[in-house]
Amino acid sequence: MNAAYIIDALRTPVTRRGGGLADIHPADMGAHVLHSLIGRSTLDSALIDDVIFGCLDTLGSQAFNIARTAWLAAGLSEEVPAVTIDRQCGSSQQAVHFASQAVLSGTADLVVAGGVQNMSTVPISAAAHVDEAYGEPIIGSSGWRERYGPRPLSQFDAAERIALKWGISREDMERFALESHRRALTAIAEGRFAREIVPMDTEAVDTCPRADTSLEKMAGLRALTERGLVTAAVASQNCDGASALLIASERAVREHGLRPRARIVHLSCRGADPTMILTAPIPATRRALDLAGLSVDDIDLFEANEAFAPVVMAWQRELGIDPERTNVNGGAIALGHPLGATGGRLMTTLLHELERTGGRYGLQTMCEGGGLANVTIIERLD
Repeated sequence: MNAAYIIDALRTPVTRRGGGLADIHPADMGAHVLHSLIGRSTLDSALIDDVIFGCLDTLGSQAFNIARTAWLAAGLSEEVPAVTIDRQCGSSQQAVHFASQAVLSGTADLVVAGGVQNMSTVPISAAAHVDEAYGEPIIGSSGWRERYGPRPLSQFDAAERIALKWGISREDMERFALESHRRALTAIAEGRFAREIVPMDTEAVDTCPRADTSLEKMAGLRALTERGLVTAAVASQNCDGASALLIASERAVREHGLRPRARIVHLSCRGADPTMILTAPIPATRRALDLAGLSVDDIDLFEANEAFAPVVMAWQRELGIDPERTNVNGGAIALGHPLGATGGRLMTTLLHELERTGGRYGLQTMCEGGGLANVTIIERLD
C-alpha cells in the first residue's frame, strides 16, 4: 500500500484582527507561505500535482478560488491546478486529508495542502449580510426546520450547553483559558515556533496571546450566553494567518531525494448532533483510535482546536486524555483561530513539537460547523 508523507510544514505568524497582517491581501498572505514552502523543497513548482486550500467566507478578497490566486501570486507554475474547500473550521485539516488521499490512491505524488484567512478584511459575520439578501443558509431550509426546528444555530449557545452537560463551570473554563495563554507565551519566549513560522515584513511572531490577562479580568467580562457561562475569554480569537504543508508519495520521496518528516497514519471525519455543533471530536477521536489500532496512551501529543474551552475540556474528560499532552504550546484561545488556516497551523505546530520533544505519534482534531470533526494521526520519522 502507498504511504503519504509530510515533507514540510510552514505557517505565517497569526496576528490579532486589525493587527500586523490585517492589510495584507489573503492571496498575498497565502502566496508568502506557498513560495517559502516550495522554495525550501528545492522542487520545480511545476512538479506539484495539485494545491488544496481551505478558506471560509469566500467573499470579496477571499473569493475567486483563493487557492489558485495565492499560488499564482507566489509566482509559481501556471500549469498547477488549485482548489479551495470549505469544511468550516476544519477546512485546511481536510485539505491535508484530500492531499493525503490523492497520494495514497496513487493518483498524485506531490500535493500542497493548507489554508488562509484574513478575518480583518472579511469578518466572520460577513456572510450574515449576504444572508439578508439571499436567504438564511440553514434554517431557511424546510427540510432542516422539519428535522431540527427553526431556532438559529449559535456556537456560543452550543458551548454553554456543553459546559452544562459536562458540569464545567465558568471558573473552570477561565482557568483553562488562562493556561492556554501561559503556555503560548512560554512557547513564544522559548522560540518553539521559530522553525515553523515564515516571518512577513509586517510581523514575525504570533501576537494574539495576552500577557496582561488574569482570572480577575476574565471574571469581569460580559457573558455572551443566557446562563452567563461563556465569554470572549473562553473563546478562540478572530485573527489572520496562512499555513501550508507538502505531502508526498514514496515515489516522489525516492525520485526527488526528499526527506519525510512524518507519515500520515490515519485520517477521517465524522459527524454528530449539528445543533450541539461542537461535540463531534469525541466520537470522531474514539473511532479514529479504534481504526488505527491505537489507544489514548499511545499518543504522545494532542492538538485539539480551542474553539471554546468546554469543547476541549469535555473531550479530554470523555476520552481520558491527559491535559499535559494537549495543546502544550497553547491553543486557539491564546494563539487565535484564523478559520480556514487553523487546521494547517495545528498540523504544522504538532509536527514541529513532536520533533522538538522526540514524540512518536500525534493526533489532531477540531470541531466544525454542522457538527463535524476531522481527526488526523501522524507518526514522526527520524
